[in-house]
Amino acid sequence: MLENKFYTLCQKFTNNHNLIKTLWSEISVSYSTKNRHYHTLSHLESIYNQLEPFKLTSTLEFSIFYHDIIYRVQEKDNEEKSALLARKQLIKLGVPIQTIKKVYKLIVATHNHKVSSVDYSLFLDADLSILGSELEVYKIYIKNIRKEYFIYSDKEYKEGRRKILEKFLEKDRIYISNYFYTRYEQKAQKNIKSELESLSIKS
Repeated sequence: MLENKFYTLCQKFTNNHNLIKTLWSEISVSYSTKNRHYHTLSHLESIYNQLEPFKLTSTLEFSIFYHDIIYRVQEKDNEEKSALLARKQLIKLGVPIQTIKKVYKLIVATHNHKVSSVDYSLFLDADLSILGSELEVYKIYIKNIRKEYFIYSDKEYKEGRRKILEKFLEKDRIYISNYFYTRYEQKAQKNIKSELESLSIKS
C-alpha cells in the first residue's frame, strides 16, 4: 500500500523511476530498523488510514512519509533532521519550493505539536491518534514505545514518560481538530491517566 502511494505521489513531480525507487528504499529501510517497534511503516499506514476521510495534499503525504524518517531516542532534534532530509529529497524530485517549505514546517511541528493551519491540525492529530485507541491496542503501543527506549533503565524511562504524558493532560485538549477531538479525546484522556497510574507503581 505505502509503496504504491509513494510512487503515485512522486510521479506527480518526476518521471525518474530510479530516483523514486531509491527514495522509497531509503524510507522503507529507515522505518524498518531493528530498534523500531512503534515508529515503523505500520505507523505511517495508520496515519494514512486516519486521514482517509480527507483530501490529502502533497504536503500532507510527503509529511507522512518523512516525519519520523530520522528517529534516535537519545537525540532531541529528530524532527529537524527528518525535515532537512525531506527537503533534500523533495528538491531532487522537483517538488515546488513552497510545498517543500510547508513539508519542512509541518514535520518540525511534530516536535511540540503546535498548529497554524488545517493541514497541520489534521496531520498532528492523526500522528497522535494512537493515544485514543482501544485499551488493548494502547497497551501494545506502550510496550512498543518501551522497547524503543530499551537503553534506559525503568526508573529513567518512567520519569521521562511521565513528563511527556503530563504535558498532554496540561493542555485544554489533546486533539486540535474537532474531527479527532470528537472521536478520540475521551479515550486518550482515559488511556493517559491509566498509564500514569501504572508508572507510579513501584517496581
